[in-house]
Amino acid sequence: MNKHFDVIVIGVGSMGAAACYWLSKQGISVLGIEQFDIPHDQGSHAGQSRIIRKAYFEHPDYVPLLHRAYQNWASLERETGAQLYFETGLLYAGRADHELIKGTRLAAELHQIKLDNIARGQHSKARNFLMPLDYEQWFEPQAGFLTPERAILSFAQESIRQGATLLTRQRVHTWKKQHGEYHVETSAGIFTAKKLVVCGGAWSGHLVPSLNAKLKVTRQVIVWVNPTKWDDFTIDHFPCWLIADEKIPGALYGFPIVPAGKLGGPLGLKVAYHYPGLPSDPDHVDRSHTQDEVAILLHAVKKFIPNAFGEVLSVKTCLYTYSPDEHFIIDTHPDDDDLIIAAGFSGHGFKFASVVGEILGELATTGKTIQPIDFLRLKRFNNY
Repeated sequence: MNKHFDVIVIGVGSMGAAACYWLSKQGISVLGIEQFDIPHDQGSHAGQSRIIRKAYFEHPDYVPLLHRAYQNWASLERETGAQLYFETGLLYAGRADHELIKGTRLAAELHQIKLDNIARGQHSKARNFLMPLDYEQWFEPQAGFLTPERAILSFAQESIRQGATLLTRQRVHTWKKQHGEYHVETSAGIFTAKKLVVCGGAWSGHLVPSLNAKLKVTRQVIVWVNPTKWDDFTIDHFPCWLIADEKIPGALYGFPIVPAGKLGGPLGLKVAYHYPGLPSDPDHVDRSHTQDEVAILLHAVKKFIPNAFGEVLSVKTCLYTYSPDEHFIIDTHPDDDDLIIAAGFSGHGFKFASVVGEILGELATTGKTIQPIDFLRLKRFNNY
C-alpha cells in the first residue's frame, strides 16, 4: 500500500473521522490511523446519543461554530441519506443564579436563539418533569441529539469513497519530523506525510507530550433505565434535558428513548452526569462502576422525572478529556505549523465534530481557518 500522504490523521474518532472526511473531500491524500475499530467504545464517542444545542451556557463564542456545525450535519445527512440529527427540543432547568441558566440566557440573548420560558408543566414535552418551585425552566425547540456511532461511520464511509485510506487496529508507536516530513510508525510500518493532525482523544497527551500537563482524563458512568410509562418517554413525546441540581456540582442530563430499530445500542432512558468522574489512564480504564456513581443518576431521575424511575437496564462508561478551562484546544502547534491539534473536548465536544473537521482540514491545507476559534487556541495558556 501507499506509504506517503499529504496528511496523516492520528485518531479516527469524532474529530479525526470528520477531518479525514473534509480533507478527502478536497482531494487531499489522507491517511487516518485508528488504534481500535471505527467506531469503538473505548474512548469518548460511544453511547448512542449526544446533545446538540445552540444556547450554549459554556461560552457564547461557541454559538457561531454551532451554526456552522448544524449546517455541516445537514449536509452530511443529505450526502449519505442517514439521519444523524433528531430534533426533540431541550429543557434547561435550575435556579436563576446557576451558571447553566445564566449562561444559557446570555447566549440566547446575544445570538437571538429561540428559547421559550415555560412555567411548571406548561409544555407538552415538559409534563413529566417535576421541578422545585424556585427553578427556572427554558425550552430550546431547535435542540436535540446526534447519533455519534452513525455519524462517525458516515464520515468514515465518505472518506473512503473520496479516496482516503483508513487503517484500524493500528496503534501509533512513535512519530517524528525529519527533513520536513512526518514519519509515523505503526505495526503496519512507517508512513510519511507533510502535515500531521492529532485527534487522539483521551490519548492526546500520550501522542503530544507537551499537552500532557494540560489534559486530565476521567471515567464517566452512564445509565439506561426502564421508565414506568415507556411510551411517555419516546422521541416523539420527551425531550433532551439539562438540569442543574443545587445540591451537587455540574449538571445532570438525559435523552428520550431511542427505538432499537433506528440506532441500536442500549434500551431505555439514558441519564448521565456532566462533571469530572474518576481520573483514569485511558489504557487501563476500570469499566466497572460503583453504587455511588449509579445512585447519583438514579436520584436525579427519581427527583426530577419520577415517572421515569425504574430498574436499571444498562450501565456503561466513557472518557472525558478535560482542558484546564474546560474549553477545546484547536490549533497548530506553537513550534510547528505543520502539526495540528484537536484535544480537550471536556465532555461537550461531539456536537462540534462536523465543524471541527472542517477547521482541521483548513489548518492542514492553508494554515488558517475562517471559523472563529481564537478563544480555543493554545495561546490562552501562558505557560504552554
